[in-house]
Amino acid sequence: MHASRVRSELLPEQSEALLRELHLLTREGHLNADALRKLKQVNHLVGLLKPALEEVFQRYPDPVVVDAGSGNAYLGFVLYELFFKEREGGRLLSIEGREELTARAAERARRLGFTRMDFQTAHLAEAKLPERVHLMLALHACDTATDEALALALRHRADHVAVVPCCQAELARQMKEHRPDAASPFAALVQHPMHRREFCSHLTNVIRALTLEAHGYQVMVTELTGWEHSLKNELILARRVHRESRPARQRLEELVQGAGVKPALLRLLAEPG
Repeated sequence: MHASRVRSELLPEQSEALLRELHLLTREGHLNADALRKLKQVNHLVGLLKPALEEVFQRYPDPVVVDAGSGNAYLGFVLYELFFKEREGGRLLSIEGREELTARAAERARRLGFTRMDFQTAHLAEAKLPERVHLMLALHACDTATDEALALALRHRADHVAVVPCCQAELARQMKEHRPDAASPFAALVQHPMHRREFCSHLTNVIRALTLEAHGYQVMVTELTGWEHSLKNELILARRVHRESRPARQRLEELVQGAGVKPALLRLLAEPG
């Protein structure tokens, strides 16, 4: 892709040097098709996260942002350059279960001088977080890892939550093993394997959104990017506005009971501490 076209894909404060470091640009400053897809997705997400990030920096002198299941931490590096680098406060903690990815990302942060990026090798269920988290992120955390990230966000009273769920197969497995009664309206929705996968994926995210609402969050569910860039495309954004919502909790309980499922998120939240 020509250099002028590459520049048009970048955000105003985004450096080509960082994108080369992340291998989203070639050494010559070019974009291939795969890198363009990733860059579009990350930059669109950055735009959607901008109001939350600006709010937490306005409200708190040293906000904590957690990237759960961070992989290579591409999102974290992009966010740090755009929102943290020129500020004195704020920390960005990336949590990843694969030690080789954590070590590589930590070395990259050291080399770039991104001193307020921290890295932790841990599965989300065992992660050690500060008592207070201001923004919890989980981009393509697979299956119930998204639920683990949401449970962490709720336990640490995160002001904002943003998750892009991925491969949510748990409820499809449950409904395959324990089919709804033939008289249940859910029976026809899960009769065929393809319908069961799609319906249960949708049901999982509805339960996640309702759980956030029940805990006092204002929730928006939107598209991350166009379907041509990613099939795992649903973004759940939430902002804590009050302590709880009893109507949302009632709707959640009725939905879960009617479907006859036991979602991971509700199981995690029922566990002590």
